[in-house]
Amino acid sequence: MTLIIVLIVIVVLAVLLIGIYNRLVALRQNCNQAFADVDVQLKQRHDLIPNLVETVKGYAAHEAGTLEAVIQARNAAVSAERTGDPKAMGQAEGILGQALGRLIALSEAYPDLKANANFQQLQAELSDIENKLAAARRFFNNAVGEYNTAREQFPAVIFAGMFGFGPREFFDVGEESRASMDAAPPQVKFS
Repeated sequence: MTLIIVLIVIVVLAVLLIGIYNRLVALRQNCNQAFADVDVQLKQRHDLIPNLVETVKGYAAHEAGTLEAVIQARNAAVSAERTGDPKAMGQAEGILGQALGRLIALSEAYPDLKANANFQQLQAELSDIENKLAAARRFFNNAVGEYNTAREQFPAVIFAGMFGFGPREFFDVGEESRASMDAAPPQVKFS
């Protein structure tokens, strides 16, 4: 009788362990898929930026500092993307977002640029990509939150480290970028 009870306990523990392991694997895969979705949107954004800069160059030649800042921020974001580190990518993307904001603000100072059909199309594409990117980031951060919560809950916390399920980092654009995004838009005055 004792042997049967011991076997039942072992079977129950094995089923529990298998269930925990499979759930953590599924949640990790959700995180990986969500990160891949963010990556796709970032690549589209990075591919669009040179076209946007080239369009602005013709109208705002003396705004070279802003154009260079956008290109440098894009290159830094592409480099950070190669690392696969969400924290580094988030910081680089935050800086890129700030630079893009300044670039788009230039259109207010140049009515011909603002009326340019190519610029309008690129600006609409960028806006669409930014919306998709925001949604992908939210999905990724939600997946990371679910994964981290599952691996920290009892009894999974006992086995998570043993099976190599480490914590995941959220995709965060950084405090500096959030502050600039929450700030008032730049004032453009024509005299």
